[in-house]
Amino acid sequence: MVSSFLLSLREGLEAALIIGIVLGALRKIRRTDLAPALWLGTLAATGVSVLAAILLTLFGLSLEGSAEKIYEGITMFLAAGILTWMIFWMSGQARHMKSELEDGVNKAAVSTGKRSLFWLAFIAVVREGVELALFITAAFFAGNNEQIGTNTIQTLAGVVLGLGTAILLGWSLLATTVRLDLRRFFQVTGMLLIIFAAGLVAHGIHEFNEINWIPAIVEHVWDVNYFIDETSVFGELLKTLFGYNGNPSLTEMIGYIGYLITVSIFFGRVTSKRDVKAAQPQA
Repeated sequence: MVSSFLLSLREGLEAALIIGIVLGALRKIRRTDLAPALWLGTLAATGVSVLAAILLTLFGLSLEGSAEKIYEGITMFLAAGILTWMIFWMSGQARHMKSELEDGVNKAAVSTGKRSLFWLAFIAVVREGVELALFITAAFFAGNNEQIGTNTIQTLAGVVLGLGTAILLGWSLLATTVRLDLRRFFQVTGMLLIIFAAGLVAHGIHEFNEINWIPAIVEHVWDVNYFIDETSVFGELLKTLFGYNGNPSLTEMIGYIGYLITVSIFFGRVTSKRDVKAAQPQA
């Protein structure tokens, strides 16, 4: 639930800010008559995103045996890869997002109007939605497969709470004088999502260990399930949020730690360079 909440909050806030910025740009150029096209594009993108999440999940649940392990492993690695790209991309785009969107709205208003604005909103929102669908699917399968009903309820609850919080936060930022340092927000959530992505990598390796696509080398480096059972409520929370495994293989540990250290170092360097560049004009 926590992982789906965090993912939904981040992706939802991006989408909410996009919609809010576009609406603000339409008001600025006095073209609020194009707003229905914006909402239509947003609704269409939401529908496509929900459909993608349902199809991805149902397809995974329909598989059995090795095919299920392969699908879950590929889903984990794909989600971790896209999540990593998104973390780095968004940390650099936060400052320029408003000006780029407003420029797109101005071009849409003077060209094909409603059709251009529809596709502007659709493409911007569907990107966030399909990414979220993939992440939520990966988070769902990262839970205990024997507790599908519980996983579904917790995942959906996290998504609803995350998106609801994102909508309220996005509205408050755009409708009031409240200002949020988006670059800092995406840096903080980026670090949390790096930990989540490391768990996805480890879980993907675990799935491939089970079908011998990746050798375990050492099947169980340790076993601490007697202390924190990975099937307990707390264990499930750690598993879905941080990739906790009470008895991991050696390759799982190598993948988890290797990803966490490597990506954290690069993320720290990139964000520190961008902080320096952002501070230079003020000097």
